Amino acid sequence: MTIVTNKAELQAKLNIHRESGLTIGFVPTMGALHDGHMALVRMANRQCDVVLVSIFVNPTQFNNPHDLSNYPRQIDADIALLSGNASEVIVFLPEVEEMYPPNEQVIQYDLNGFDLVMEGEKRPGHFQGVAAVVDRFFKMVGPCKAYFGEKDFQQLTIIRHIAQLYHSEISIVGVTTRREADGLAMSSRNMLLTPEQRNDAPVIYESLLRFVRNVHAGASVRDCKNAFIETVEQRRTMSVGYIELADETDLSLVNHPIDTGRLFTAVYAGNVRLIDNVAL
Repeated sequence: MTIVTNKAELQAKLNIHRESGLTIGFVPTMGALHDGHMALVRMANRQCDVVLVSIFVNPTQFNNPHDLSNYPRQIDADIALLSGNASEVIVFLPEVEEMYPPNEQVIQYDLNGFDLVMEGEKRPGHFQGVAAVVDRFFKMVGPCKAYFGEKDFQQLTIIRHIAQLYHSEISIVGVTTRREADGLAMSSRNMLLTPEQRNDAPVIYESLLRFVRNVHAGASVRDCKNAFIETVEQRRTMSVGYIELADETDLSLVNHPIDTGRLFTAVYAGNVRLIDNVAL
């Protein structure tokens, strides 16, 4: 394992590998790694010669300062988890000043409207922050396969859009959501849950699956939404931020079943925001 902290060192290391004909698999993370992240690392290791993992809590994608300050950070544990999981791992640990140099011009990205619904509507500016950090990473890393989890499906759609517009040399690979044994989608935020909240959290996935079954059985989307909210909020620790059915190709919201439909939700457990999605 090699640990680098700045752009010049990173690019020098990657260039050595590319000159040897090796391919690069890139896994961007915000740390607090779990098996969902490691599934990305394992896939990158299977498909590429060298795995690059970045650990950077990106401040520009947090519209809530409290959320940023409380985001879990455990660098030593992350590095220990990454050790031995690939034949060659580079860990990139940049500081904020490395990613966002002082006086650098702020870019507003064309996100094709993908940022105006669901997470984008509830968290203004969030996806501009995601686009900013991904664009910077892709410029630093260069040609590679980049791996992202489908749990953040709206984010994945936006990253694919950014790559198509600005980084044709980068191939985006989506990886199926990893879940705990009780169905809860793996997330770094899960470690912020109280025992009672963690006990209640599997109701999110259970209710998504029930929504899908009921729609296929002929129930209306409106009735399924109401049932989802009622079921989740019966748990005193949970409140629904939104539950939406969207076309997964363009994220347009729909109120009827479609072949490319995907069900999206955000649920609050206290101050902890949990997101999930399933295909219809």
